[in-house]
Amino acid sequence: MKSYNYLIAITLCLGLLLTSCNSEPTLQTYIVDHQEAPNFTTVDLPLSVLNLDESKLNEDQKTAYNSIKRLNFLGYKKETTKTDEYQTEKSKVETILNNEAYNELMVINNHGGKFTLKYLGDNDEAINELIVYGNSKDAGFGILRVLGKNMKPSQIMSLAKVLEKGDVDMSKIKDVIGFFKE
Repeated sequence: MKSYNYLIAITLCLGLLLTSCNSEPTLQTYIVDHQEAPNFTTVDLPLSVLNLDESKLNEDQKTAYNSIKRLNFLGYKKETTKTDEYQTEKSKVETILNNEAYNELMVINNHGGKFTLKYLGDNDEAINELIVYGNSKDAGFGILRVLGKNMKPSQIMSLAKVLEKGDVDMSKIKDVIGFFKE
């Protein structure tokens, strides 16, 4: 009888272990797996790249800025001779981002390119990751992960308006820009 109970306990433990593992790829695993692959580049960007004068920010913008912890970028440069490879990698990223865990904030179509903003979080008032995914049929695609703690989309959007008018320090993102121009 003891061996029967032992067998049931082992079976239950193995069943729980196998069902609790999520075999679906995540954006983080995709980035880690491709950070040194050909045609890819990764850059960890410091917050200082935003070059913001915090004294000119309102309270919501300051809260948004202070909720951001890290900026990670992964880019794929499309080569004209490897169109199939580009489509394959683009499809992998889009499949990951179409997972129900990623909530869509907005989509922007812009002159041959498309930008999608999505987020991960328990609700839309306390997100932990904002994803900006952009692709261009000519240049390739890029993923910017904005990692933080309890970021609020409304505050992030308010901060984005300041950034549009602002003075982003281009010297700190020259590697990203240069990657797509090479």
